[in-house]
Amino acid sequence: MKIKKMALMAVSSLALFTSGDLLNFTNVTTPMTQVASAKTKKKVYKCKLSKKNKAAKEWIAYRESRGSYSVRNGQYIGRYQLSRAYLKGDFSKYNQEMTADRYVKNRYGSWVNAKKHWRWYGWY
Repeated sequence: MKIKKMALMAVSSLALFTSGDLLNFTNVTTPMTQVASAKTKKKVYKCKLSKKNKAAKEWIAYRESRGSYSVRNGQYIGRYQLSRAYLKGDFSKYNQEMTADRYVKNRYGSWVNAKKHWRWYGWY
């Protein structure tokens, strides 16, 4: 136990000497608190769809994955079963929502149209 305390003190004093300011201890701890707070921030996706489009989007999400963001089916991932290529390695909820909205807008024009396509073909 004494060895751990001595090692911690040695590292702390080394950090003080390298910080350039022996009286200001915030230089040593500030970067760690900034890193910790940066990791805890999450993006929240705000959907700007009409009620009909939101309902169609939920309908598709339920049919594709039962609403789960973690479902995987081969190359298709998440709530809307988007391919890895569309998600570009970011499988977060935020990115899944944003990418699904972009995909549907570009391909079908609206979620209502995507739902019509899904009902006809069984996929969107």
